[in-house]
Amino acid sequence: MEFTNIFFVYLLIITIPVVIFTEYFSEKKRREFVKKIFSEDNIRNLFVRYDLRIIELKKVLGIVGLCFLVFALSGPRFGAKLVNIKKHGVDVIIAVDVSKSMLAEDLKPNRLEKAKLELRSLTDKLSGNRLGLIAFAGKPFLQCPLTLDTSAVKIFLDSITVDLIPVPGTAIAEMIALATENFVQQERKYKALIILTDGENNEGDVELSASAAKKEGVKIFTIGFGTSQGELIPEKDSSGRTIGYKRDKKGETVMTKLNDNILQKISYLTGGKYYQATDGEIEVSRIADDISAMEGKKLGAKKYERYEEKFYYFVFIGLILILAEIFLPDSFLRTN
Repeated sequence: MEFTNIFFVYLLIITIPVVIFTEYFSEKKRREFVKKIFSEDNIRNLFVRYDLRIIELKKVLGIVGLCFLVFALSGPRFGAKLVNIKKHGVDVIIAVDVSKSMLAEDLKPNRLEKAKLELRSLTDKLSGNRLGLIAFAGKPFLQCPLTLDTSAVKIFLDSITVDLIPVPGTAIAEMIALATENFVQQERKYKALIILTDGENNEGDVELSASAAKKEGVKIFTIGFGTSQGELIPEKDSSGRTIGYKRDKKGETVMTKLNDNILQKISYLTGGKYYQATDGEIEVSRIADDISAMEGKKLGAKKYERYEEKFYYFVFIGLILILAEIFLPDSFLRTN
């Protein structure tokens, strides 16, 4: 048995003993009071038309009926049935750029935190598909293998920072290769790779990796973070205060720009789509719709017990008992 609101069960457990205790001692005091005022003969004459047993029975009926109504408020459910739910969807690996350029603040609070916010929303929208997570900078690392457990993906997502991977750079090509390896190799469909990056690749041949992914049936969707005008990369102290900006080996400040050209190429090459990150996060809903439109596969089945609502039984019994308490006569004409 299950309850939709177990508070009322606890309420009954607490109040029933109190009511019984109170009623018992109240009745005892009433009897003692009557005996002090009236003699035994007077008491018999006073209650000649009443049956005290019926009066006591009516009290019990009223209290028990009220208990049934309160118990019904707890929403009792029983009569479990096994329900088999089959899951269909696609395998989706999400890759997040954690290079230093993602600290640029042309998107608030910065590119990386904006990407993580969008990913939390996207993870919820893609629930029911198998999700995996890759973080990449100069090297890619699989943070979470493909799983139906979206809560696990969120845990790994929350731990992502620019300090996660010490190797500098942005190895998009190597990341695509790693993602492709982690899909089911026997299949040539049901696969999607979502990349969140500013597109500043400086490692490997991205288009070559994308072509290899396409042969394995992987569709690549990309979200570009940043602006074409560019932004400086802030350096901050332990308190979060900006103390300067990133500089190159020549001592010049580094300007990071969105390279949407390469992102569009690899998306269109594999049959995916490119979106630019926006404040309204409309791209999240659009990618979720794109994934939903893909042909799915059976990802497994899950059995669980489904209980049926049975509160109306207790309402019915409670009302019957209360009506009996109301209409049951407590007086009658005795005949000798």
